Amino acid sequence: MSRHNDVSRSAIIREFRSGDQSDTKKLILAGLGGHFGGIDLALNPDLDDIVSTYLEDGHQFVVATLNEQIIGTGGLYLQEEEVGRIVRMSVAREYRGLGIGRMLAEHLVGLAKGLGLHRINVETNHDWYPAIELYKSCGFVQLFIDEESIHMALYLD
Repeated sequence: MSRHNDVSRSAIIREFRSGDQSDTKKLILAGLGGHFGGIDLALNPDLDDIVSTYLEDGHQFVVATLNEQIIGTGGLYLQEEEVGRIVRMSVAREYRGLGIGRMLAEHLVGLAKGLGLHRINVETNHDWYPAIELYKSCGFVQLFIDEESIHMALYLD
């Protein structure tokens, strides 16, 4: 069995718990730092308290775990009536390309459907090619591109 099958069959996606705070923040910041070459903590205040930023306001936040280690994250932010936004998708470097991002995206789409949402938006840097390809392969379509980002949507009805 390949490592891809091993990891994707063994990984578990579950709701974020307050005890996940430190490891989740580290994983997301490591991903951002790896892509951008540095991190501006002032741009990431939501990561200081994920429970109050996401879960207490009815948004969703999940983690992917393997042997109880957090290896991926993703959030579904309720943007407006019937519209959500995928945020904070991140997979630990050593687990990228093994299907964890797809598992997280599909899980968040399922949560969105369960909430009765009709559209999910996502935004990523236009040079973050693996993320763009992941979203396209999950059915997201490009809405527009601005100076920094590509904006995509998945229509659920």
